[in-house]
Amino acid sequence: MDKKFCLHCLLRDCDREDTLKSIKEHIKKIADRDKASDTEYKRRVALCAECEHISQGTCLKCGCYPEFKAAFKKQKCPVKKW
Repeated sequence: MDKKFCLHCLLRDCDREDTLKSIKEHIKKIADRDKASDTEYKRRVALCAECEHISQGTCLKCGCYPEFKAAFKKQKCPVKKW
């Protein structure tokens, strides 16, 4: 049986392991000077997980994958949640 997408989930919560795996590989390649700390990353992703603008692992305001965007130190949430 196919797993259905939750309209209000991050990729980690959807059945999109291939996309999430690719994002995690790209995050590993971010230079340390450009990467948010682990604590900050987790805080940002937690806020995104509760956001009403997330649909099927994508931010409806900017089109990003929150798990990826949150990994960059200088990125900002389009609705100023982080």
